[in-house]
Amino acid sequence: MRYSVELISPDRKIELAEEYADQVLYEVKSEIYGCCIKLLTAMRDVKSRWEESFYFMSQSIRSHGRMYVVNDPGGKNRVMYDPQSKTAFLVNFDYYGWIKSLALSLAGDILEDEHGIHSVHGACLDLDGKGICIIGGSGTGKTTHTYGLLRDPRVRVVSDDWFFGRIYGRDVLGYGSEKNFYIRSELSSIWKEFSWLVERAELDSMGRGVVDLRWAIGKGRILPLTTIRHVFILKRDHSDDRIARLSPEDALQIVEKNGYFNPHLLVDGDLKRRIRSGFFRAMLSSSSVWEVNTTGTPEETQSMIRDAIGV
Repeated sequence: MRYSVELISPDRKIELAEEYADQVLYEVKSEIYGCCIKLLTAMRDVKSRWEESFYFMSQSIRSHGRMYVVNDPGGKNRVMYDPQSKTAFLVNFDYYGWIKSLALSLAGDILEDEHGIHSVHGACLDLDGKGICIIGGSGTGKTTHTYGLLRDPRVRVVSDDWFFGRIYGRDVLGYGSEKNFYIRSELSSIWKEFSWLVERAELDSMGRGVVDLRWAIGKGRILPLTTIRHVFILKRDHSDDRIARLSPEDALQIVEKNGYFNPHLLVDGDLKRRIRSGFFRAMLSSSSVWEVNTTGTPEETQSMIRDAIGV
């Protein structure tokens, strides 16, 4: 990660809101899994991508969380967050992917504390009513193998990057919250089936763009939720070219060691870690869990994943 998170007091939040007031030209309220999150910014491109990413929320609804996206010439990328008022200040952010993830994290902080709803920084797919979760560190191929599986018309998608989970008895359900998907340009060179989708996307300076995946796979393959039954933890280790079945206990140790594979969490601490570990323990215990090394070709790794889920 190339930004830091500083927790601030409500008094400091008020000071920053006054300091950056002249940078608020746009105010957009959006719905993120039942939370009203307000964007405040002067950046037209951020406003536009935000509106493409998230569902509209009535402007008469009071916001549950607020996110300022502002500039401070000469300063570094940083996040200042008041957990009491659920207000975040993102300073000098020019990468929309981080802005989007932090908006989801802000909603996640609200949902985690008050509603028993948990964030997973990963993909959520569905095959014949059985949910497939794909998580892993940056660069391990989460996006590659999410879209690799989507080449199969039997596979449907809830989310390609971030979903919310809820525990119901012995089951864990995964829910999507984004209206559209944020894809990278190199997807077209890996899976030719999606090349025309990338060609039609308005890419940003990072070679990424928000697209309506329904264009490529159809409305019927976008789902609001599924029951998680398989979890794949991706890694890149040139000394190990295998796929291995993991026990829930071993898998949880890996997840905890890697910060739940989510570098965008706004608040840490003993209570938060207990909450997060409890959720992941439930999800891993109700699923078949596999650790997959992705150092082979995309097709080789796809073959291992497909064999594990019986496709």
